[in-house]
Amino acid sequence: MVKRLLIVAHAPSPNTLALREAAERGASHSDIENVKVTVKAPLEAGPDDVLNCDAILLGTTENLGYMSGALKDFFDRSYYPVLEEKRGLPCALYIRAGLDGTGTRRSVESIVTGLR
Repeated sequence: MVKRLLIVAHAPSPNTLALREAAERGASHSDIENVKVTVKAPLEAGPDDVLNCDAILLGTTENLGYMSGALKDFFDRSYYPVLEEKRGLPCALYIRAGLDGTGTRRSVESIVTGLR
């Protein structure tokens, strides 16, 4: 059975784009079988993408100690439509931090904890 990984990652610079591409390459590595990877920018992704995946990898920059506005917008549009449908969805997060990423991690974790 093929599993579907959704990567939703904000990549506003060459460095963050390289990071997103590295995540995609790693998830698509030939040693990993039966995984279909879909990559979307947060402003392009939405609840239907989440409803159609088996796991999600979130990527964000650290903006003033918080997640990117684009990722926050993704959560704002997706939260209620997926709240009951995707409980327990495996998820991971990477942060391109300018500080230590603590506030950014905390802000994302509070949302995904609410999603259960």
